[in-house]
Amino acid sequence: MDIAIRTAAESAVGHCFRDAALLEQALMHASLADTRVASNERLEFLGDAILGTIICEHLYRTFPDLLEGELTKIKSHVVSRRTCAEVAVGLGLDRFLLLGKGMSRRQSLPESVAAAVYESIVAAIFLDAGWQAAQNFVLDHMASRVVQAVRLGHQNNFKSALQQALLQMRRPSATYSVLDEKGPDHAKCFEVCVQSGDQRFPARWGPSKKEAEQLAALEALRALGLVTDTAGGEPMIAWPTEATDATDAGDAQASSSSESSQSERNASTAAGASSSDVSSTDSASSR
Repeated sequence: MDIAIRTAAESAVGHCFRDAALLEQALMHASLADTRVASNERLEFLGDAILGTIICEHLYRTFPDLLEGELTKIKSHVVSRRTCAEVAVGLGLDRFLLLGKGMSRRQSLPESVAAAVYESIVAAIFLDAGWQAAQNFVLDHMASRVVQAVRLGHQNNFKSALQQALLQMRRPSATYSVLDEKGPDHAKCFEVCVQSGDQRFPARWGPSKKEAEQLAALEALRALGLVTDTAGGEPMIAWPTEATDATDAGDAQASSSSESSQSERNASTAAGASSSDVSSTDSASSR
């Protein structure tokens, strides 16, 4: 690996590799590797397991009052392909990927490839410097996303959030209908609406059926008075109580404000705990 590329990659990751071959393999896509074994796929496999364990331990220690189901939802969001890809691009790892000609000509890097290089880097750091170094790397970039997932209450899965809200409000389950579609086959957009019993909520357009359904579910949550926007414009769910009557959506938002406040307190506690964890582990490393 070129020394300039290695230096820049290590700077982006925040780790100086003792074994430069691990960094090179973590950045080696199968499209350029001589064999699949020489690519970053094996490191991706290991990194996926390490990432999941680090996040699970962090959630377990940080949120002692959350049940298994809630912990699982948060963990699934934080270690998702989408989140890992966002972190990888945010670190600039996509700039250092070693790609074959076919892949390098693409205008944008597939989400799966970006997520894979992040998990590969996690494994490479673990093999190069041990568990503590890998944990520090992961939590440096993921702890804030854990806090955000707890605070917002939906983990960007508005369909699941709507279904849970309707259940708590004793309303019929949500059903989704495609009302219209436009565009060529390779770039279609879909208009989807969601309905609960006799009530149909405003429809939304999306670049895929899946995305349109998520946006329609968010619209339904807004119509039910269960969503408020943060100062940054992000939707935050105020969960209804199980005893909420179907006709009292407005009251549901008010009655659930204490739950929303509790989520804010949990998130605030998590933020403090994360900072404390990182500080303590850094101190341990220095010793």
